[in-house]
Amino acid sequence: MSIMPIRHFGDPVLVTPASEVIDFDKELRVLVKDLTETMLDAPGAGLAAPQIGVPLRVFVWDVDEALGHLINPTLDLSEELQDGDEGCLSFPDLVYPTPRAFRAVAKGFNMHGEPITVEGTELLARALQHETDHLNGILFIDRLSEEDRKLAMKEIRESDWFGMANSAGMQPQIKVSPHDPFGRGL
Repeated sequence: MSIMPIRHFGDPVLVTPASEVIDFDKELRVLVKDLTETMLDAPGAGLAAPQIGVPLRVFVWDVDEALGHLINPTLDLSEELQDGDEGCLSFPDLVYPTPRAFRAVAKGFNMHGEPITVEGTELLARALQHETDHLNGILFIDRLSEEDRKLAMKEIRESDWFGMANSAGMQPQIKVSPHDPFGRGL
């Protein structure tokens, strides 16, 4: 197990849909352990494989002292919405009110290939949606209101971390999700 570097906004892997996991092998179990260790070290409430540069449909969470992981998830969401602040390990110190479904039912597999269903409300529902979005190349800033998104982009450009991963010292091109930037119709 290792703590892996977390990719920041501007890295193309974060806006690229991840590939489905086909092999439920030792390598996958190591990935789940690395994700868990990295998330706990950060600390965060969730972490998706693309955030450590692995373009696979895998994520982990730590909500209400319960650790979990899900592979190849699909979501069923309630029509009832919740408001709440949301952040992301790929956007250090950035927190904005982000609308999400109040309840989520996620279906997928565990690291051994066994089918599992996870049901959650409030924070767990938010984490399941946030991490599944990562697997689809959608970032939480894509879900913000137009006004908050403009404020977030300004804050990102002015941050100390933006562009730090670029070894040539150049600011990366800002790449946004190819999806509707305000989360409509997704």
